[in-house]
Amino acid sequence: MNIIEEVKDYNSIAVSGHIKPDGDSIGSCIAMTLYLRKVFPDKDIRLFLEEVPECFKGIEGIDNVDSSFAGLEPEVYILIDATPDRMGAGEKLYNSAKKRINIDHHISNADGSGDVNYIDPKASSAAELVFRLIDKERLDKVIASWIYIGIVHDTGIFKFPSTSPDTMRAVVRLMEEGLDCQFLIDKTFYEKTYAQNIACAKIVEKSKLYLKDKVILGAISLREMIDQNITKNDFDGVINQLRITEGTEVAIFMYPINDVTMKVSLRSKRKVDVAEICQQFGGGGHIRAAGYYRKGTIDEITNELLEILSTKDMD
Repeated sequence: MNIIEEVKDYNSIAVSGHIKPDGDSIGSCIAMTLYLRKVFPDKDIRLFLEEVPECFKGIEGIDNVDSSFAGLEPEVYILIDATPDRMGAGEKLYNSAKKRINIDHHISNADGSGDVNYIDPKASSAAELVFRLIDKERLDKVIASWIYIGIVHDTGIFKFPSTSPDTMRAVVRLMEEGLDCQFLIDKTFYEKTYAQNIACAKIVEKSKLYLKDKVILGAISLREMIDQNITKNDFDGVINQLRITEGTEVAIFMYPINDVTMKVSLRSKRKVDVAEICQQFGGGGHIRAAGYYRKGTIDEITNELLEILSTKDMD
């Protein structure tokens, strides 16, 4: 795809990602927005995303995020790292745009969801795809920082198997813009509030091992969240803490969205395709990191998952 050719004849452009934006969604969308504004300073280019996590605030460029999803009916809508059904408030605008462009790396969206698609399920991140699409002569420190953040978050700081030689070559080029890599990683990936540390400790303490200790599962109920004054914003990092438990292959974390629906996240280390499992329940993601929403109790969802995982090779 030549992104410049695709949008040059239109005056209004929106860029957006998925609900509950993570590092890759935020990084890839900000980078694309800043790049297009640099190329087309006279066009009306907006970045629509839901409220971003606190850890990304204070980094240059974050003030470009507009969470109102209002004030523009774009001719072109660029959707990155998502399918339309995961856009939230932006879906209506996306569907009504004259041209819809979809950039994604999820295997569950392998055919794309736009009029024009740039999809590569083998890419480490949507941010890596944005890096491929931009003119490197227009790269600057701010754009490079957000692409770097996106890659860092979706590769687990270069640990996940989707991290390829091409990924690392892209990172080398980004670093040439003078990035403060330690700050960007610490600020957006490792740094946690005290409340987040307490929430993580409580969940890990109550977690349980299953299937010959190959599966670790942590969960919290709505009542516990209310009693302990814990919010969903305090769960950042919980699933990764469970994942690094010695001897386990699959980590599961679930928490309530409301009194009937749970958010379920899965991670695996080497063998289990958790995206395939999540797709059975209408979710998706990557081979080693995926999730879905499910109505039911913690026990019901646990039993459902353990029955499926009992058929998988985890030795």
